[in-house]
Amino acid sequence: MIRFHYKYPAFRVRSAQKIKSWLQAAARKEKRSIKYLDYIFVTDEEILQLNRQSLDHDYYTDILTFPASYQPIIGEIYISIDRIKEQAVQYKIAPGQELRRIMVHGLLHLCEYDDRTVHLKQKMTKREDLHLANFL
Repeated sequence: MIRFHYKYPAFRVRSAQKIKSWLQAAARKEKRSIKYLDYIFVTDEEILQLNRQSLDHDYYTDILTFPASYQPIIGEIYISIDRIKEQAVQYKIAPGQELRRIMVHGLLHLCEYDDRTVHLKQKMTKREDLHLANFL
């Protein structure tokens, strides 16, 4: 079960059911199943506070992923909509495209992908690209 929680004012995921189905398909492609996955859409200030409290990091980020189980997947993914908007402008892409990239990025973390080194980040980006290409 994938659920979306909206803490960002006036934001809603477009085509929510289509995106949930796509995320389920991405998990299956990674040979995982999703039991409970919550996406929480927040502001920069909310994600900064979470980053400070949970990871002792004092900076803004686009995503925080909190796993409870890797198989089946159980977890929470917090996404800063402010970061998504800024990054979409920076990368000259549509905000919806950047949102989908970040959403699947969080899912890949719950599939035990890591991005702490250049090599691992490249590997994870290839998986993101693969899943994004499958979004209909």
